[in-house]
Amino acid sequence: MPLLIINTRINAPIEICFDLARSIDLHQVSMKHTGEKAVAGTTKGLIGLDESVTWKARHFGILMTLTSKITEFQFPYMFVDEMVKGPFARMKHKHLFTEVEGNTLMVDEFDYTSPLGILGKAADSIFLNKYMTRLLIHRNLVIKNIAESSTD
Repeated sequence: MPLLIINTRINAPIEICFDLARSIDLHQVSMKHTGEKAVAGTTKGLIGLDESVTWKARHFGILMTLTSKITEFQFPYMFVDEMVKGPFARMKHKHLFTEVEGNTLMVDEFDYTSPLGILGKAADSIFLNKYMTRLLIHRNLVIKNIAESSTD
């Protein structure tokens, strides 16, 4: 059960960072390199409590589909999306936001279990942890760049 924690400091108000992190449109821009598209549920705008989205994207050369639902929501401090259907055995992504010295600290807690038992655990240590960490860091840099440019 890997738990990835990514901290991103953003020079922008917490409300802007929170909304960018839950923006379906921004997510598609940040994951353009995977061809990620929202294909069902909330497919545009801001996702909220009890709403779901189904994504299609290509990872490792394979077209994958993942549906997640917002299961917890406290504007502008926290929201949680959990996989209800998809390639992981289990996936919970907690997005946390804190105001720190006029900036926003955005923390991702990405908790997942790979499928396939021991083979999944091997995949985690060989490549999946690094791949997921790079995806989250990339996404957060897109959020950071847009948030900071919107406050200039």
